[in-house]
Amino acid sequence: MPKRPIVRARGKGGPRYLAPSHRFTTKYDYPFFTTEKVYGKVIDIVDAVERNAPLALIQFENGIKWYQIAPEGLKTGDVISINGEPTLGSVLMLKDIPEGTKIYGIEKYPGSGPKFCRSAGSFGIIIGKSLNSVKVLLPSQKIIELDPRCRASVGVPAGYGHKEKPFLKAGKKFYAMKARNKKWPIVSPTKMNPVDHPWGGKSKRPKKSKQVSAKVPLKIGSVGPKRK
Repeated sequence: MPKRPIVRARGKGGPRYLAPSHRFTTKYDYPFFTTEKVYGKVIDIVDAVERNAPLALIQFENGIKWYQIAPEGLKTGDVISINGEPTLGSVLMLKDIPEGTKIYGIEKYPGSGPKFCRSAGSFGIIIGKSLNSVKVLLPSQKIIELDPRCRASVGVPAGYGHKEKPFLKAGKKFYAMKARNKKWPIVSPTKMNPVDHPWGGKSKRPKKSKQVSAKVPLKIGSVGPKRK
């Protein structure tokens, strides 16, 4: 039976190429859309498999528990607020956050949930405000204008130093990529089988073109062919 091409195998949706969602902690979203001031206490810091930043488990005064991406410096026992003071880890509307503050988990429009700056070490900075918009500088140095009612969290997502730790063994790299459902290792097309890539196999290796422009001084090969 011929080998199934990688593209077809991934499109089939078998367990080999599915994300291990049964190991994921939770969906990261803002708990509710309210204008009232609510306080919560950090009761645990969780290492989430599906993210490169840890999650903070927060319990509010009314007993509701909610997972929030933990910013740098947040620890168990700290108190955060919803629509309260702009303290570390608190969630506020952009209009209530001072200019120059580092923020993450920024909404694209009011009620959309966190869309920008969710990975470890990424943050935006509020650089300007007006009556109808707030200007935010993203890590890509792009400036976007958002609705003042969009919410964001104060701080910088923790876990930025994970990229500085080297992979000392190939096996560690393999299982790290497998856990994140990455297509790794990347194989050269010429090393593949013909069924996996047009350049696969020994008979279909890409060769250097023999076509030569008619304007070059040394003409070797097909000189200025009308057809390629």
